[in-house]
Amino acid sequence: MEQLTIVKVGGKIVEEEQSLKQLLTDFSKIEGKKLLVHGGGRSATRLASQLGIESKMIGGRRITDAATLNVVTMVYAGLVNKNIVAGLQALEVNALGLTGADMNVIRSHKREVKDIDYGFVGDVDEVNTHLLGKLINEGVVPVMAPLTHNKQGDLLNTNADTIAGETAKALTDNYEVTLIYCFEKKGVLKDENDDESVIPHLDKATFNSLVEAGIIQGGMIPKLENAIEALNAGVKRVIITSATAIHGEQGTIIHN
Repeated sequence: MEQLTIVKVGGKIVEEEQSLKQLLTDFSKIEGKKLLVHGGGRSATRLASQLGIESKMIGGRRITDAATLNVVTMVYAGLVNKNIVAGLQALEVNALGLTGADMNVIRSHKREVKDIDYGFVGDVDEVNTHLLGKLINEGVVPVMAPLTHNKQGDLLNTNADTIAGETAKALTDNYEVTLIYCFEKKGVLKDENDDESVIPHLDKATFNSLVEAGIIQGGMIPKLENAIEALNAGVKRVIITSATAIHGEQGTIIHN
């Protein structure tokens, strides 16, 4: 079975010219088939503020009303996605920017209201592995923005970590998948103020205990939940590391 590397990048990495350039250079050197998933939340928050739209976050997830959906669509599918695609083309990587609506690649439904109304946020129903696989096998590198659709004409804001995880899980039937979540830290930290306090290995039991202790919190929680679900679904390995270490075994390796 052929290998496929899925890299999810977010945070400051995709929003600062120098760090993005370095990440794309490193990504271009990954051998074999690959796919990139990106976020861009800081840019969305900044633009929303400039437009007088308040950004609300709960548990690392964005509350998305209609005005916020317009902003994230502009930022994720437009500015951030196309900067990445252009950067990869400059490195001779034949990249194609996609939202979930393009080619019906990822279909989702609007998250049901339980304790919290997240607004126009999507939970993934289906990843179109047939069409994604055709692109990948033709040498195209998909660059996926964190937006999906419900096939009724509505776009939905969808957590980029979730998109990376769901895409990785769906493609395990076709490829031996390595999923790498990279950001500005060296991995999952015991102390957020100590960049050297990386937890080298993490399983579900340890994750739960660290969440209860308040050591793992915020946006790291959904990232790790997605990582554990991906392993359970057949992804070969999941690594959380810095954007400058996507070629090595550094960072936090998640295992069952």
